[in-house]
This record gives sequence, structure tokens and C-alpha cells, in this order.
Amino acid sequence: MAIDQHLLELLVCPQCKGDIRLNAKGDGLICDACKLVYEIRDDIPIMLIEEAKPLSETAS
Repeated sequence: MAIDQHLLELLVCPQCKGDIRLNAKGDGLICDACKLVYEIRDDIPIMLIEEAKPLSETAS
């Protein structure tokens, strides 16, 4: 099951409060401003700054 589009519209980056977008694989949320990827596990976005990975380490 994919992440709900309405939920995606409500979520913001917890670090900068900016917009986020779904990555190409659909398994992470990208903040272009912070260059961070927040993983999605079991259809639940993990929106913890300390759990985010640098965008350079993942494929968008």
C-alpha cells in the first residue's frame, strides 16, 4: 500500500518545515532544501531528523 496522497500534502520536513516529496522508489520522502531523505517503513514515514539519511547516500 502506498502512502496516502492527502497525508503527503500535510507532511513537512521536521528540520526546516519545508516541502517534501516522494522519491522515485516510493520508499522515502525527500527534502530538497535540507538534502535529507526520511525513510518510509511499513507505509509509515519516519519523520525523525536523527533517522534521516543524506540525499547523497540514496537514489532519488
